Amino acid sequence: MSMRCPACGTVYGGEAKFCSTDGTRLVPFGPPPVVPSTVAPSADARVTVPRAPAPEIGQRPALTHVNLAGQLLENRYRIVKKIGEGGMSYVYLAHDVSTNARYAIKVLSPALSTDENAMARLRREAALGIRLAHPNVCHIVRMGETEDRLVYVVMPYVEGEILSDRNHRIGLLPLPMVVAFVSQIASGLQVAHALKIIHRDLKPENIMVCTRADGTEYAVVMDFGLAKERKAGAELEKLTATGIILGTPEFMSPEQLRGKPLDARTDIYSLALMTYEMLTGKLPFEGRTQQEMMIARLRNDPIPLRERRPGMEFPDAVERVLHKGMARNADDRYAHSVEFADALEAAAAGEAGVLDRLFGR
Repeated sequence: MSMRCPACGTVYGGEAKFCSTDGTRLVPFGPPPVVPSTVAPSADARVTVPRAPAPEIGQRPALTHVNLAGQLLENRYRIVKKIGEGGMSYVYLAHDVSTNARYAIKVLSPALSTDENAMARLRREAALGIRLAHPNVCHIVRMGETEDRLVYVVMPYVEGEILSDRNHRIGLLPLPMVVAFVSQIASGLQVAHALKIIHRDLKPENIMVCTRADGTEYAVVMDFGLAKERKAGAELEKLTATGIILGTPEFMSPEQLRGKPLDARTDIYSLALMTYEMLTGKLPFEGRTQQEMMIARLRNDPIPLRERRPGMEFPDAVERVLHKGMARNADDRYAHSVEFADALEAAAAGEAGVLDRLFGR
């Protein structure tokens, strides 16, 4: 039997299950089989061609990634519009029909929702993520699945400026602003790490800078626990063979690049690297290609702040805090995110004896 994509109408044969264009699950297509008559028709008899049965009155079309706008999920979330998409998900803005609160609903791609290992981990992390309510974290509210087998995750709708856009717009962020953002990000990470949740993909694109009613700003960590499997070992094998790597691994820790087991300290490495970029507008390692950048992170020390930002004076303690946060060996880093944030704040403030207290001198 042929299969058809209900979203774009493309017809497939053979064993195809998903549309190669939009990833939608295919549905059976074609007229019902014709049962041959055992009685020969007369010369003036009419031949009736059977028709496919008409859809039932009130029957709705199957929900897909591309037709969710205007739909109602769980008789609660009214989908307003699509607000983003990536390789593994579509993100929609939705209103709670009872409270009118706004939510972001991330619908997972069929490729991801049919990956048993990824979904098992997602369900575990979703169960924990519901407990991850914190002002500096966009946490998972619930996880669900439609009758059309679309898996989705409901999160609070967070509005603001993405940190990477802030970095590009301003260029070099002032030290007090950086210290404040790092403290807020670290607070959110600490709650997640206490629940054994590791972000794994901490980068400026996953931080939202929001504004309170009084005009003060605060940072929110986005995209916790959304089945981001890091195939670092396979990436490195491909890198070695072809010099090409998938994705943007600029903020991955050395242990991620090596495909080693991860813990909270991998997020601390990424946070320290982000801090460096906020202060200098550049990354702490150089390379002409992704391959060279990765190798530099595995072998070299970070470029000193003063070389990246000539003419700008930083307290020596700030440099040392960043170097400890970006240590190649995880055992040499800070054990907790708030420990890194507190050390950065003390170093930036130039507190008396800060070097003795932070580095045991």
